[in-house]
Amino acid sequence: MKYVLLTLISAMLLSISWPTYGVPFFIFFALVPLLMMEHGVSKFSSFKRKSWVVFGLSYLCFVIWNIVTTGWLYGSKNPDGTHSLMAVVFPVLVNSFLYSLVFQCYHWYKNAQGTYWGLAFLVAIWMGFEKFHMSWELTWPWLNLGNVFADYPKLIQWYDTLGATGGSFWILLVNIFIFYTVRTWEAGRKRKDLIRNTSLIAVLIILPMIISLMKYNNFDEKPIGQVNVLMLQPDLDPYAEKYSKDSLTIENDLLNLAEKNSKGKIDYYIAPETAIPGRGSISETAFEKSLLLNNIKGFLSKHPGSVFATGISSHRFFTSETNLPKEAYQLNPGLWVSNYNSAIQVIPNQKVEVYHKGKLVPGVEIFPYMSVLKPLLGDAMLNLGGTVASLGTDKERVAFSNPYNKGQMAPIICYESIYGEFVTDYVKKGANFLAIMTNDSWWGVTEGHKQLLSYAKLRAIETRREIARAANSGISAHINAKGEILEDTFYGDQTTLFAKVNLYDQQSFYTRAGDLLSRFSIFALGFLLFYFLIKRFQAKMQSKKA
Repeated sequence: MKYVLLTLISAMLLSISWPTYGVPFFIFFALVPLLMMEHGVSKFSSFKRKSWVVFGLSYLCFVIWNIVTTGWLYGSKNPDGTHSLMAVVFPVLVNSFLYSLVFQCYHWYKNAQGTYWGLAFLVAIWMGFEKFHMSWELTWPWLNLGNVFADYPKLIQWYDTLGATGGSFWILLVNIFIFYTVRTWEAGRKRKDLIRNTSLIAVLIILPMIISLMKYNNFDEKPIGQVNVLMLQPDLDPYAEKYSKDSLTIENDLLNLAEKNSKGKIDYYIAPETAIPGRGSISETAFEKSLLLNNIKGFLSKHPGSVFATGISSHRFFTSETNLPKEAYQLNPGLWVSNYNSAIQVIPNQKVEVYHKGKLVPGVEIFPYMSVLKPLLGDAMLNLGGTVASLGTDKERVAFSNPYNKGQMAPIICYESIYGEFVTDYVKKGANFLAIMTNDSWWGVTEGHKQLLSYAKLRAIETRREIARAANSGISAHINAKGEILEDTFYGDQTTLFAKVNLYDQQSFYTRAGDLLSRFSIFALGFLLFYFLIKRFQAKMQSKKA
């Protein structure tokens, strides 16, 4: 029961640390009880299968953490209106398994190499896992540790140097030193060591915060300009209205919302993810002939000097297998189609610019590792509320230029906004402000849309770019380059949000270097594994000589 209790304490501390309801400071010692559990089971218990006990208890901890922090996934519904249990069960169980596997690898390595090497290995493999979790097709970095301070931007201004992954490293390091302090106190009861170690822990926690407050109070980057942005929040029910209303009606409602709130000069109208059409999608080979897009151009003709950016569902036809995208599927003999979740920029008398979402939601927008899993699973993904096809993506980010001013907009689509290094690619392409087009209405009034908004603050700090966030049902927001929400809307309102968005052109260190600590950690992980193999090889050679 002692080990179960330690496990439950860690689960509780991880859970109550998380935004947007928690207190993040608990995260600094949230892993300590779990580390104490592992140490106790390994060194002092009489269990026969200690590794299984460690894995089982760590899995219990991570399952509770995942349920409490991402249980809002249950708010998503099946097409028939019922809630999809598998929408939360699958990600919770799989994500918890992956975290437990990381912890299990630490357990094995620590037992083979000793506590100190093991703790170094834990930091390296956890950081490596977080980086991996942002890169593969089952990507789900929602619970990366560095995200935990998203609602406290004043304390993490140094993320413009090391990013949210630097925050993960910081949190892991503090947890390791607290565990080390507890262990040395239990082993020796030396007051001098306790004072020294607790002082070091205090410095590790407080110094980055002091640096952050100094950066916050001394932020003096000068904008190169300013644009007037009107964010549109149509509050279109994604389950009912989206697919029952006529596409022209949906668009007319959106344009009427924009017209009624156009007071003064508007440089950008920004609408949410897949704001148009309703059912179906728009052919990219016929953008210039599209009635929907020409209606937007007609609207812009009444507002000279304005551009319109919106999320759309789009598709492209192919008549040859030559250079056929891997996600394209055959409609008829000699005809294939590829579907996209896209962002477009519409300007009168100019060709429509388009960008295809690059980070897709697993099971919803992408069938992970389709070539391997589809023959095995068949339509099982569809039966579980997922997809049996995948959307197309763009390999590179883009920045939409504005012919009327200095604006260079990053068209970030929903899920993309939780990927730090990914978002910096927009800035490297010249973006001087970030536009997030999102639809968070799938989960209803839950923590989901609140957490996604909070994570956007991290991207503002990392890139030192202001954000105009247009959300279908909210929360739409204007976020400054210090990660502060200056103005926002209420969730569930049909409304607009006007903002004067500053444009910045300097690149932060994080924009240039990306997830530097993650790459160092992966290198360290390789070294630690190589060191372990060399030690094992040397031990075998010595045993043969003996």
